[in-house]
Amino acid sequence: MSRSRLGPPPPLPKRPYRDSLVMNLVLALVILGLAQLTGGDLGRAIAVAVGYFVLATAYSWWRFRQRLQHGERP
Repeated sequence: MSRSRLGPPPPLPKRPYRDSLVMNLVLALVILGLAQLTGGDLGRAIAVAVGYFVLATAYSWWRFRQRLQHGERP
């Protein structure tokens, strides 16, 4: 689907970089918690959680930066 069919993107939060950092940190901790609850390999879960956190945060920040460069303001 094209962006025009979905409508305009949601407005930027007041502090987009901090908010995305906190959200991704919480989700990385959820990965660790699920691994511990299910008896999974904690070393592998740490690697996955760190990888998720770095990649997701980098992508979020890149997208926010693009939107801010195109004149959108929080």
